[in-house]
Amino acid sequence: MKLVKSLLLGSAAGIAAVAGAQAADLPSRKAAPVEYVRVCSTYGAGFFYIPGTETCLRVGGRVRAEYGTAERWTRAQDGYGFRARGRLNIDARTATAYGTLRTFIRFEMTNSNGVYGQSFNGNGVSAGAARGGSSSTYNTGTSTSSNGQANFSLDKAFIQFGPITAGRAQSFFDFYADDLNYGVIRGSDQALNLLAYTATFGSGISATVSLEDRSEREQVGGITTNIAGVSTATLGGQTIPDVVGNINVTQGWGSAQLSGAFIQRNTTGPIGTTGFGTGTNLSNDDQYGFAVQGGVKINLPMLAAGDYLWLQAAYSEGGLSYLGYGGAGTGSTWGSTSRAGRISISNSDVALDSLGKAHLTKGYALTAGLLHYWTPTIRQGIYGSYSKLDYSAAVSTLDPREIRVGTNLIWSPVAGLDIGVEVLYARVEAAKRVTAYTADQSLGRTIKSDDTFQGRLRIQRDF
Repeated sequence: MKLVKSLLLGSAAGIAAVAGAQAADLPSRKAAPVEYVRVCSTYGAGFFYIPGTETCLRVGGRVRAEYGTAERWTRAQDGYGFRARGRLNIDARTATAYGTLRTFIRFEMTNSNGVYGQSFNGNGVSAGAARGGSSSTYNTGTSTSSNGQANFSLDKAFIQFGPITAGRAQSFFDFYADDLNYGVIRGSDQALNLLAYTATFGSGISATVSLEDRSEREQVGGITTNIAGVSTATLGGQTIPDVVGNINVTQGWGSAQLSGAFIQRNTTGPIGTTGFGTGTNLSNDDQYGFAVQGGVKINLPMLAAGDYLWLQAAYSEGGLSYLGYGGAGTGSTWGSTSRAGRISISNSDVALDSLGKAHLTKGYALTAGLLHYWTPTIRQGIYGSYSKLDYSAAVSTLDPREIRVGTNLIWSPVAGLDIGVEVLYARVEAAKRVTAYTADQSLGRTIKSDDTFQGRLRIQRDF
């Protein structure tokens, strides 16, 4: 028995030794190293390295709930409205031998109803369905409807490589760009397609030259609804984009910018021929206009940490969107009309006189805004604009003047969360009496000026 046990144990030991020797000859399989997500502090908070690359990525966004109220001027209008908006930001950056390579995408979706969907109510609440423009719209109510309106928007999509910016971005003409206000005040705030070159000179000084898509800037409105015998021109094909340039200084005290734009507004003729004199009914002029703007932002730490003051002035001939009057394309920020109460004047970059000759519309806009922190979590914005348009001999009956002033009070109980309320007043005055809506929506009454109040409650989370 002992002999049998010894033989069995010896055999088992031999088999184990042989198996171990054969296993040693096989290729070993080690577990792949785990690729952990690393924090990227080079470009600020929220960035992390995409695993396996040297590209830093930040994913953020915004959710906004807003509730508006405005005076009613016809029984078909709503006195309130609801709006919900979602935003997604994707920011990817990579350090290269030529400088930072950056790609940025901002996508928005908005659903609005009530006063936000009424295009003619004269209170200005409905202007600007989505910042940066609507790429598509569905379930759209009529101009007097309270039905829900939904749209989605590619607000930004650009590449920055060294001094080059290419894609859809903020216009390099813009400065204040609605930094404080909720509702409509004048001043350019336009997202559009562009190709730009920026040179930096040190000490916070830079200069940019940008070729920008004019189709989202141009504005041709039907001003014949307010004055007989005058029509707007039909814009023809353009041969050059808008050429925009700026010089910017950003330092510890704040920033300042001087902007300019050279624009083309070629015309092919009027929308219609009714009401014209015996002269030609076509205006095939090559019209060239321009816009200039100067602005300054001054930090005011002597009042409270985070306080600052904006001051801005713009003048244009043939480019009303450079004054903040929207545009014909999907990138319009605010509506193109001069509107308040029962007055709604559709404005145009180019107007025709009684002989069919085209005239560029002149105008200017003055904008100001002040931000003050009452406490580290409570801040208040006070802002306003004054603007005037001049149609020269073409439509001298209109020449609207507009004033808008407002204030908001915002509480931020935690980082990234804003709860704010706003009150805004608007007044429009025409050079002479113009037609206006009455309670039954007819246009039989004429008035020279009107004003209105509107209010908003906004709850917003940025992350």
